[in-house]
Amino acid sequence: MVQDIPLGGNRSIHGSVAEAVVVSMARVHLEWGSPEQTPPIAVNDRLALVPDLSVIIITKNEVENVSAALKSVAWANERLVVDSGSTDDTVSIARRYADRVVSHAWEGYGAQKNFATRLAANDWVLSIDADERVPQSLAEEIQDLMRTRPPKDGYRIPRMTRYLGRWIRSTDWYPDPQLRLYDRRVSCWSASPAHESVTVDGSVGLLRSALHHHAYRDLSHHLDTIDRYTTLVANQMLADGRRAGWTDLFVRPQLTFLRNYVIRLGVRDGYPGLIVSLLNSYYVLLKYAKLWEQQRSKSSDH
Repeated sequence: MVQDIPLGGNRSIHGSVAEAVVVSMARVHLEWGSPEQTPPIAVNDRLALVPDLSVIIITKNEVENVSAALKSVAWANERLVVDSGSTDDTVSIARRYADRVVSHAWEGYGAQKNFATRLAANDWVLSIDADERVPQSLAEEIQDLMRTRPPKDGYRIPRMTRYLGRWIRSTDWYPDPQLRLYDRRVSCWSASPAHESVTVDGSVGLLRSALHHHAYRDLSHHLDTIDRYTTLVANQMLADGRRAGWTDLFVRPQLTFLRNYVIRLGVRDGYPGLIVSLLNSYYVLLKYAKLWEQQRSKSSDH
Protein backbone atom coordinates (compact mmCIF):
# COMPACT_ATOMS: atom_id res chain seq x y z
CA MET A 1 0.00 0.00 0.00
CA VAL A 2 1.28 3.43 -0.96
CA GLN A 3 1.08 6.08 1.72
CA ASP A 4 2.05 9.74 1.34
CA ILE A 5 3.77 10.96 4.46
CA PRO A 6 2.32 14.38 5.26
CA LEU A 7 4.74 17.27 4.99
CA GLY A 8 2.59 20.06 6.31
CA GLY A 9 1.80 23.02 4.12
CA ASN A 10 2.07 23.12 0.35
CA ARG A 11 5.45 21.57 -0.46
CA SER A 12 4.76 20.91 -4.18
CA ILE A 13 5.97 23.23 -6.87
CA HIS A 14 3.75 23.49 -9.95
CA GLY A 15 3.71 25.46 -13.16
CA SER A 16 6.41 27.77 -14.36
CA VAL A 17 9.65 28.79 -12.72
CA ALA A 18 8.01 32.05 -11.62
CA GLU A 19 5.27 30.14 -9.82
CA ALA A 20 7.88 27.93 -8.19
CA VAL A 21 9.72 30.98 -6.86
CA VAL A 22 6.47 32.44 -5.48
CA VAL A 23 5.75 29.16 -3.69
CA SER A 24 9.27 29.12 -2.28
CA MET A 25 8.94 32.72 -1.02
CA ALA A 26 5.61 31.89 0.58
CA ARG A 27 7.20 28.92 2.28
CA VAL A 28 9.93 31.13 3.72
CA HIS A 29 7.29 33.56 5.05
CA LEU A 30 5.22 30.81 6.64
CA GLU A 31 7.93 28.54 8.02
CA TRP A 32 10.99 30.62 8.89
CA GLY A 33 9.74 31.76 12.26
CA SER A 34 8.43 28.38 13.40
CA PRO A 35 10.72 26.62 15.89
CA GLU A 36 9.44 23.25 14.64
CA GLN A 37 10.50 23.85 11.05
CA THR A 38 13.94 23.67 9.49
CA PRO A 39 14.83 26.86 7.54
CA PRO A 40 14.27 26.40 3.80
CA ILE A 41 17.10 25.28 1.57
CA ALA A 42 19.12 28.13 0.14
CA VAL A 43 19.41 27.75 -3.61
CA ASN A 44 22.77 28.88 -4.98
CA ASP A 45 22.52 32.26 -6.71
CA ARG A 46 23.73 30.68 -9.94
CA LEU A 47 21.22 27.81 -9.76
CA ALA A 48 17.63 28.87 -10.29
CA LEU A 49 14.98 26.20 -9.94
CA VAL A 50 15.03 23.91 -12.96
CA PRO A 51 11.55 23.55 -14.48
CA ASP A 52 10.06 20.20 -15.42
CA LEU A 53 12.68 18.04 -13.65
CA SER A 54 12.02 15.62 -10.80
CA VAL A 55 14.80 14.10 -8.68
CA ILE A 56 14.04 10.69 -7.18
CA ILE A 57 15.89 8.99 -4.31
CA ILE A 58 15.06 5.59 -2.81
CA THR A 59 16.00 5.09 0.83
CA LYS A 60 16.12 2.70 3.73
CA ASN A 61 18.05 3.64 6.88
CA GLU A 62 20.06 6.37 5.14
CA VAL A 63 20.16 8.79 8.08
CA GLU A 64 23.85 9.57 7.43
CA ASN A 65 23.32 10.40 3.76
CA VAL A 66 19.84 11.60 2.90
CA SER A 67 20.15 15.24 3.94
CA ALA A 68 23.35 15.84 1.96
CA ALA A 69 21.88 14.12 -1.11
CA LEU A 70 18.72 16.24 -1.00
CA LYS A 71 20.60 19.48 -0.33
CA SER A 72 22.71 18.85 -3.43
CA VAL A 73 19.55 18.88 -5.60
CA ALA A 74 17.79 21.82 -3.93
CA TRP A 75 17.71 23.50 -7.35
CA ALA A 76 15.42 20.85 -8.85
CA ASN A 77 11.73 21.49 -9.44
CA GLU A 78 10.69 18.42 -7.43
CA ARG A 79 12.51 16.20 -4.94
CA LEU A 80 10.79 12.85 -4.31
CA VAL A 81 11.92 10.29 -1.73
CA VAL A 82 10.53 6.73 -1.72
CA ASP A 83 11.35 5.00 1.57
CA SER A 84 11.04 1.27 2.17
CA GLY A 85 10.59 1.07 5.94
CA SER A 86 13.46 2.96 7.55
CA THR A 87 13.76 2.38 11.29
CA ASP A 88 16.07 5.35 11.89
CA ASP A 89 15.41 9.07 11.31
CA THR A 90 15.68 8.91 7.51
CA VAL A 91 12.04 9.82 6.91
CA SER A 92 11.91 12.72 9.37
CA ILE A 93 15.11 14.18 7.90
CA ALA A 94 13.88 13.68 4.31
CA ARG A 95 10.68 15.56 5.16
CA ARG A 96 12.74 18.69 5.84
CA TYR A 97 14.22 18.81 2.35
CA ALA A 98 11.98 16.82 -0.02
CA ASP A 99 8.75 17.96 -1.64
CA ARG A 100 7.25 14.50 -1.14
CA VAL A 101 8.17 11.46 0.94
CA VAL A 102 6.33 8.23 0.15
CA SER A 103 6.39 4.85 1.90
CA HIS A 104 6.51 1.79 -0.33
CA ALA A 105 7.38 -1.81 0.55
CA TRP A 106 10.69 -3.01 -0.88
CA GLU A 107 10.38 -4.74 -4.27
CA GLY A 108 14.01 -4.67 -5.42
CA TYR A 109 16.28 -1.87 -6.62
CA GLY A 110 14.96 -1.62 -10.16
CA ALA A 111 11.31 -2.05 -9.21
CA GLN A 112 11.62 0.56 -6.47
CA LYS A 113 13.10 3.09 -8.89
CA ASN A 114 10.42 2.35 -11.48
CA PHE A 115 7.81 3.03 -8.80
CA ALA A 116 9.47 6.34 -7.90
CA THR A 117 9.75 7.28 -11.57
CA ARG A 118 6.01 6.72 -12.09
CA LEU A 119 5.20 8.88 -9.06
CA ALA A 120 7.33 11.81 -10.25
CA ALA A 121 5.46 14.97 -11.19
CA ASN A 122 7.56 15.51 -14.34
CA ASP A 123 8.50 13.39 -17.34
CA TRP A 124 12.21 14.24 -17.07
CA VAL A 125 13.75 12.46 -14.09
CA LEU A 126 17.16 12.54 -12.41
CA SER A 127 17.72 9.47 -10.24
CA ILE A 128 20.44 9.55 -7.59
CA ASP A 129 21.21 7.27 -4.67
CA ALA A 130 21.28 8.50 -1.10
CA ASP A 131 25.08 8.18 -1.02
CA GLU A 132 25.52 10.37 -4.10
CA ARG A 133 25.81 14.14 -4.43
CA VAL A 134 25.28 16.48 -7.38
CA PRO A 135 28.12 19.06 -7.34
CA GLN A 136 27.52 22.57 -8.64
CA SER A 137 29.28 21.92 -11.96
CA LEU A 138 26.92 19.02 -12.73
CA ALA A 139 23.89 20.97 -11.51
CA GLU A 140 24.74 23.84 -13.85
CA GLU A 141 25.24 21.47 -16.78
CA ILE A 142 21.83 19.87 -16.16
CA GLN A 143 20.25 23.29 -15.77
CA ASP A 144 21.67 24.44 -19.12
CA LEU A 145 20.39 21.25 -20.74
CA MET A 146 16.88 21.63 -19.35
CA ARG A 147 16.43 25.25 -20.46
CA THR A 148 15.32 23.94 -23.84
CA ARG A 149 14.07 20.55 -24.93
CA PRO A 150 17.00 18.12 -24.46
CA PRO A 151 18.19 16.74 -27.82
CA LYS A 152 18.60 13.21 -26.40
CA ASP A 153 16.16 10.91 -24.57
CA GLY A 154 18.57 10.10 -21.77
CA TYR A 155 22.01 11.04 -20.48
CA ARG A 156 24.82 9.10 -18.88
CA ILE A 157 26.66 10.88 -16.08
CA PRO A 158 30.28 10.08 -15.11
CA ARG A 159 30.64 9.07 -11.46
CA MET A 160 33.61 9.64 -9.19
CA THR A 161 33.90 7.83 -5.85
CA ARG A 162 35.44 9.12 -2.63
CA TYR A 163 37.28 6.24 -0.96
CA LEU A 164 39.84 5.97 1.84
CA GLY A 165 40.42 9.71 1.87
CA ARG A 166 40.76 10.43 -1.85
CA TRP A 167 38.78 10.72 -5.06
CA ILE A 168 39.36 7.61 -7.17
CA ARG A 169 40.06 8.53 -10.81
CA SER A 170 41.04 5.08 -12.03
CA THR A 171 40.03 1.39 -12.00
CA ASP A 172 36.51 0.25 -12.96
CA TRP A 173 35.21 2.98 -10.66
CA TYR A 174 35.98 5.88 -12.99
CA PRO A 175 34.54 7.31 -15.13
CA ASP A 176 31.84 4.67 -14.55
CA PRO A 177 29.11 6.52 -16.55
CA GLN A 178 25.62 5.94 -15.18
CA LEU A 179 22.40 6.58 -17.12
CA ARG A 180 20.56 8.66 -14.52
CA LEU A 181 18.91 11.55 -16.39
CA TYR A 182 16.10 10.35 -18.62
CA ASP A 183 12.68 10.94 -20.15
CA ARG A 184 10.46 8.44 -18.36
CA ARG A 185 8.12 8.17 -21.35
CA VAL A 186 10.77 6.11 -23.17
CA SER A 187 12.71 4.67 -20.22
CA CYS A 188 12.50 1.80 -17.76
CA TRP A 189 14.66 0.43 -14.96
CA SER A 190 15.74 -3.20 -15.20
CA ALA A 191 14.37 -5.80 -12.80
CA SER A 192 17.87 -6.96 -11.84
CA PRO A 193 18.17 -7.59 -8.07
CA ALA A 194 21.53 -5.76 -8.03
CA HIS A 195 23.35 -3.34 -10.34
CA GLU A 196 20.07 -2.11 -11.80
CA SER A 197 20.19 0.11 -14.88
CA VAL A 198 17.95 2.21 -17.09
CA THR A 199 17.05 1.20 -20.62
CA VAL A 200 16.11 4.09 -22.93
CA ASP A 201 14.19 3.48 -26.14
CA GLY A 202 15.88 6.34 -27.94
CA SER A 203 19.13 8.26 -28.18
CA VAL A 204 21.50 8.63 -25.22
CA GLY A 205 24.06 11.38 -24.60
CA LEU A 206 26.91 11.84 -22.14
CA LEU A 207 27.35 14.73 -19.71
CA ARG A 208 30.80 16.10 -18.83
CA SER A 209 30.57 16.75 -15.08
CA ALA A 210 30.75 13.87 -12.61
CA LEU A 211 28.31 12.73 -9.97
CA HIS A 212 30.02 12.39 -6.58
CA HIS A 213 29.72 9.02 -4.87
CA HIS A 214 30.35 8.41 -1.14
CA ALA A 215 29.85 4.67 -1.29
CA TYR A 216 31.60 3.24 1.77
CA ARG A 217 32.24 4.49 5.28
CA ASP A 218 35.26 2.21 5.68
CA LEU A 219 36.68 -1.14 4.60
CA SER A 220 34.28 -3.11 6.79
CA HIS A 221 31.32 -1.40 5.13
CA HIS A 222 32.83 -2.13 1.72
CA LEU A 223 33.28 -5.82 2.54
CA ASP A 224 29.73 -6.09 3.91
CA THR A 225 28.41 -4.58 0.68
CA ILE A 226 30.45 -7.00 -1.44
CA ASP A 227 29.06 -9.93 0.55
CA ARG A 228 25.46 -8.74 0.12
CA TYR A 229 25.70 -7.90 -3.57
CA THR A 230 27.56 -11.05 -4.60
CA THR A 231 24.79 -13.13 -3.03
CA LEU A 232 22.16 -11.28 -5.06
CA VAL A 233 24.16 -11.57 -8.28
CA ALA A 234 24.96 -15.27 -7.76
CA ASN A 235 21.27 -15.99 -7.17
CA GLN A 236 20.37 -14.22 -10.40
CA MET A 237 23.07 -16.02 -12.39
CA LEU A 238 21.83 -19.38 -11.09
CA ALA A 239 18.26 -18.47 -12.06
CA ASP A 240 19.54 -17.53 -15.54
CA GLY A 241 21.17 -20.93 -15.95
CA ARG A 242 24.78 -19.77 -15.55
CA ARG A 243 27.38 -22.17 -14.14
CA ALA A 244 30.79 -21.51 -12.59
CA GLY A 245 33.92 -23.37 -13.68
CA TRP A 246 37.59 -23.24 -12.75
CA THR A 247 38.32 -20.42 -15.18
CA ASP A 248 35.68 -18.29 -13.45
CA LEU A 249 37.21 -19.01 -10.05
CA PHE A 250 40.89 -18.80 -10.99
CA VAL A 251 41.34 -16.77 -14.18
CA ARG A 252 38.59 -14.13 -14.04
CA PRO A 253 39.66 -12.64 -10.66
CA GLN A 254 43.27 -12.28 -11.84
CA LEU A 255 42.21 -10.65 -15.11
CA THR A 256 39.97 -8.30 -13.13
CA PHE A 257 42.91 -7.22 -10.99
CA LEU A 258 45.12 -6.62 -14.04
CA ARG A 259 42.42 -4.62 -15.77
CA ASN A 260 41.82 -2.44 -12.70
CA TYR A 261 45.38 -1.94 -11.48
CA VAL A 262 47.35 -1.88 -14.73
CA ILE A 263 45.11 -1.18 -17.72
CA ARG A 264 42.78 1.24 -15.92
CA LEU A 265 45.65 2.74 -13.93
CA GLY A 266 44.68 1.95 -10.36
CA VAL A 267 48.40 2.14 -9.69
CA ARG A 268 48.16 5.94 -10.02
CA ASP A 269 45.81 6.17 -7.02
CA GLY A 270 48.31 4.80 -4.53
CA TYR A 271 47.25 2.41 -1.79
CA PRO A 272 43.52 3.18 -2.27
CA GLY A 273 43.89 2.27 -5.96
CA LEU A 274 45.59 -1.00 -5.01
CA ILE A 275 42.88 -1.83 -2.47
CA VAL A 276 40.08 -1.04 -4.93
CA SER A 277 41.73 -3.27 -7.55
CA LEU A 278 42.15 -6.14 -5.10
CA LEU A 279 38.60 -5.88 -3.78
CA ASN A 280 37.15 -5.66 -7.30
CA SER A 281 38.90 -8.92 -8.11
CA TYR A 282 37.70 -10.38 -4.79
CA TYR A 283 34.15 -9.39 -5.78
CA VAL A 284 34.47 -11.45 -8.97
CA LEU A 285 35.93 -14.43 -7.07
CA LEU A 286 33.20 -14.36 -4.42
CA LYS A 287 30.43 -14.00 -7.00
CA TYR A 288 31.50 -17.12 -8.86
CA ALA A 289 32.38 -19.03 -5.68
CA LYS A 290 28.84 -18.44 -4.41
CA LEU A 291 27.42 -19.52 -7.78
CA TRP A 292 29.51 -22.70 -7.65
CA GLU A 293 28.35 -23.36 -4.08
CA GLN A 294 24.71 -22.95 -5.07
CA GLN A 295 24.93 -25.13 -8.18
CA ARG A 296 26.69 -27.82 -6.12
CA SER A 297 23.96 -27.63 -3.49
CA LYS A 298 21.29 -27.82 -6.16
CA SER A 299 22.93 -30.88 -7.73
CA SER A 300 23.18 -32.69 -4.39
CA ASP A 301 19.48 -32.09 -3.76
CA HIS A 302 18.73 -34.18 -6.84
